[in-house]
Amino acid sequence: MLKVNPPKYVRQTLFALQARGHLAYLVGGCVRDAIMGITPQDWDICTSALPDEVMDIFPDSSPTGLKHGTVTVKVGSKSCEVTTFRTEGDYRDHRRPHSVTFVSDLISDLGRRDFTMNAIALSADGMVSDPYDGITDIENGVIRCVGYPTLRFDEDALRMFRALRFSARLGFEIEPNTLDAIKQKAELCNALAPERVRDELEKILLSPRPEVCADAISFGMLRRYVTGSGWEAPPLADLSELPKKPLQRWITFSIMLQKYGFIPSAEDFLRELRLDGRTVRCCRSAEEMLRDQPPSDKLGWKRLLNRYGVDSVSCAVSAYGVLLHTDCEKDFKAVLKSGECFSLKHLAVTGDDLLNAGLKGHELGEMLKFLLDYVMEFPENNKREILMELAKYSEES
Repeated sequence: MLKVNPPKYVRQTLFALQARGHLAYLVGGCVRDAIMGITPQDWDICTSALPDEVMDIFPDSSPTGLKHGTVTVKVGSKSCEVTTFRTEGDYRDHRRPHSVTFVSDLISDLGRRDFTMNAIALSADGMVSDPYDGITDIENGVIRCVGYPTLRFDEDALRMFRALRFSARLGFEIEPNTLDAIKQKAELCNALAPERVRDELEKILLSPRPEVCADAISFGMLRRYVTGSGWEAPPLADLSELPKKPLQRWITFSIMLQKYGFIPSAEDFLRELRLDGRTVRCCRSAEEMLRDQPPSDKLGWKRLLNRYGVDSVSCAVSAYGVLLHTDCEKDFKAVLKSGECFSLKHLAVTGDDLLNAGLKGHELGEMLKFLLDYVMEFPENNKREILMELAKYSEES
């Protein structure tokens, strides 16, 4: 018997289903995490109740995935997903089943799942259903497909990325048959939607083992995006030294791939994976900065911050450390903490001040630029009276 103490709203959901004569179990990631001593972030329930029956029991529920038997149940301000036991038909696009059939038994439902560690169910009273020995695999740190690995990946190619992601996040090994099937079926990944590939890669990049991304490349799972073979393996493990921020890790990862000959353009790589515009812009800026050595003084950092912005410079600083082994983070942060001006919004005078002083159009813009350059070099003089006097003197001269 496994002792798990789910939140009150989850227990209420389980008990309400059981009170109406239905089977109901916690299933999937929440059970896996509980076995590992990790507090689950989401609680999923599977049940013998049909979706209409679930909605009758919980009037405030929402039909978030009726085609696949999923209803989002609300209890107070909380919610959890409740899905009817089901089996699945053919996967014609290697991603989603063409049809599902609702069934009444738990074992059939567990048999359709991806990995043994995710095919464990737990009743409200702590009784475990583990037909594929997933608990043993969790204890041994093994990722193993339910049933035949090639069939599982033929059904849903994204499962290959999930296997790598779990390996990166949990530190588990992928068992040989499952690993061989990934290598055999890797080409199917190139038909997946870029957004789905991006989301899985990001989770690997933010994991304790971002170097697992190299496996996705070497197996051919990213051939649609990584077109070169490279001349040596990039040190992707160094990415773990960076803050767990998508922006910095994506940009350093993509620039690393470009540097080592795996892709022709870091910017295009990110764009093809449907990264947001901010990330693409920061990548372009970081690439420009990396053509030179990092600044040697505060003025140089302020000029970079003025030209590219905090996000882009922060990403370049991360890349300097990983790619050039140049530790400039301390100098960069010292400039930020100093509070010294490097942008017009921190300048002690505004465009309205200069407009009231008689400047306009092109002259006003040039004067603001001149004053900002002056203040970046002489930060102690970022005072309104000094700058207005300087503007007046410069105009007269």
